[in-house]
Amino acid sequence: MDDRVNEGPLAARVLDTLLREDYAGMRRYVNPDHRVLDLPGDQPGGARIVRLCEGGFLTDLVVDPAQNLRLDDVFSAVRRIADPRDDVRAFERECREAAVTLRLHEHAQREVLDRLGQAPEDVRHGPGTFYETLAAYTDHPVYPTGRSRAGLSTADLRRYAPEFGPSFELRWAAVPRDRVTSAGVRPEWWPEPAESGLDPALADTHDLFPVHPLTASALRNDPDVLLSPDRHLRVRPTLSMRTLAVTSLTHLKVPLTTSTLGLRNRRTIVPGTLSDGARVERILHRVLERERALPILLADEQTYGHAGSPFLGHLVRRFPAETARAHVIPVAALLAEDPDGGHVIERWDVEATFGAYLDALLAWNVALFRYGIALEAHQQNVSVVLTKHDPLKLLLKDNDGALIDPVRLAAALETSDTPRRFIDCDFNDLRMTTADQEALARVFVTITLHLCAAAPAFGLAERGLLPLRTGLAMLRDRLDALLGPDDAFLRARTLDADRLPTKAMVTAGTLVDKARTGAADINKHYGPLGPNYLRDDPCS
Repeated sequence: MDDRVNEGPLAARVLDTLLREDYAGMRRYVNPDHRVLDLPGDQPGGARIVRLCEGGFLTDLVVDPAQNLRLDDVFSAVRRIADPRDDVRAFERECREAAVTLRLHEHAQREVLDRLGQAPEDVRHGPGTFYETLAAYTDHPVYPTGRSRAGLSTADLRRYAPEFGPSFELRWAAVPRDRVTSAGVRPEWWPEPAESGLDPALADTHDLFPVHPLTASALRNDPDVLLSPDRHLRVRPTLSMRTLAVTSLTHLKVPLTTSTLGLRNRRTIVPGTLSDGARVERILHRVLERERALPILLADEQTYGHAGSPFLGHLVRRFPAETARAHVIPVAALLAEDPDGGHVIERWDVEATFGAYLDALLAWNVALFRYGIALEAHQQNVSVVLTKHDPLKLLLKDNDGALIDPVRLAAALETSDTPRRFIDCDFNDLRMTTADQEALARVFVTITLHLCAAAPAFGLAERGLLPLRTGLAMLRDRLDALLGPDDAFLRARTLDADRLPTKAMVTAGTLVDKARTGAADINKHYGPLGPNYLRDDPCS
C-alpha cells in the first residue's frame, strides 16, 4: 500500500496548524501578498512554494487544498526552522502514525457503518458506544493528528480502539489495601479475586483494580501488584479509548499507556485528578441548585480509586436514568457519517437542533462564568441528549480540567446557610484555581466558543448542511442576548474583541517542552491571536 494515500489533506492540516501557532516563526516565510508560503527545506534546493487562501477556522490563511502537499515537505521545513532542542522526531512519528490510522479508517469505515446500521434501534439509546464509534471517524477541530495514538500498533487499534467497535475483557490487579485510596460505592459487577483467577484469600488484604490489557505490562515490575491470570468483565471502548462502557448507564475509566493530542498528553490517570474531578462535579451541582432552568445533566463521578500510581486508578461513571431511552450524542459525533446515510445531525432538523444546542451550551457556560468557572468541556465531554418529546439537554462528564476563581465562586454561592468556608476549592492540582479573569475568558473562548460552538458551525457549512453566515449569526445573536450589563468583561473578550485567543497545541503537546514554552499546563498554552468570527463576516 502506498504510504502516501490520503497524505495531502493531512499534510495540509499539519501545515495549517504550524502556521496558526507560528511555530518557530514560520509565518515569516509568508510572502507580503499573503498568498504564498515559501516553505523552507532542509536540503539545498528543497524549498517549495505553497499557495495559501484567505479565511479558515481560527486562522487568517490556510493551505490551498488544490495542491498536493506531502508530509515530507512539512517535515523538511520543520527540521530547517526548529530549535535543536525541539522534538522533531516525535512530531514526525506522530504524523506518520496519524497517516497509518487514516488509512486503517479508510478501509474499515464502510464495514463498521454497515454493521452499526444493522443494529437494533435501541442500541442508539443511552450513553453507549454507537455514537462514540461514529465520532472516532471524525477529525479533531484544531489538532491535525487527533486520530494518532502514540505507540500503538495496527493490531492494538483493531482490538481496542473505538472506531472498530470491539469488545474485550479486562485484566485485574490485586493491590495491598494500605496502598489504596478510594471513594464511593463500587458497582455490583466489581469482581472478587477468585473471579479473575486470583487467590480468594486476597479479598481480606487486597483491593482489585481494573487493568486495560494494553496497560498490564506497565505493572509487571511492581512487586506489590498481583496481576490476574484470567480476564473478567466485557467492555467496549468509548471515544476516549481509556473510558469503557460496561452497562447501558455505567462507564469505567482506566489508565492507558498511550498519548493523544500530543506526545506529552498521556492517557494515564494522575491520582489527584480523580478527587479534583469529583469536587468540581459537586460544585456544579451547587450551581444547578441555584440555576434550575438550565438544561444540564451531570454524570456521577464520585466513585473512584487509586494506588498512588498513574497505572493504577479507576473512575466509575454513572449516568442519569433519564438518558437510558434518549439519544446521547457526543458533540464530536454530530457531524459524523450516519449508517443510514448523511450525517448524524440530519436525523433531526439541522438548524433547529443546532440552535437548541447553542441555547443550552451558551446559557450554561455564561452562567458558569458569572460564578467564576470555566470548564474544559470539549466535544468529547459534552453530549447532546435528545428524546422524542423533551427539550434538548446537555450531558457533561470529566470535569478535572476546570478553571475556577475560588473567591468569585464563594461570593456567588454564599448564603446564610452556606458560609464561604464550606465552599470547597481545595484542589490537588493548583493550576485549577485562578484570580485572573483573563485566564477564565481564554478557557471560555478556546473551549466553549471555538471547539463546542464555532467548530460545529464551520463543520456544518463544509458539509453543506447550514450556511456559515447563518451558523455564526446564530452563535453571535445568542451570545449577545445572554450577555447583560454585568457581563461587560466577557463581552469585551468575545463579541467586541478585535481578535480571539487560540491554543498552540502542537507546539506545547509535542514539539517544545514545558520548560521552554513556560506552560504550566500544556492544554492551556496559547499561541497567536486569531480572527474574531463573531465580528467578521467570513463570507464577505
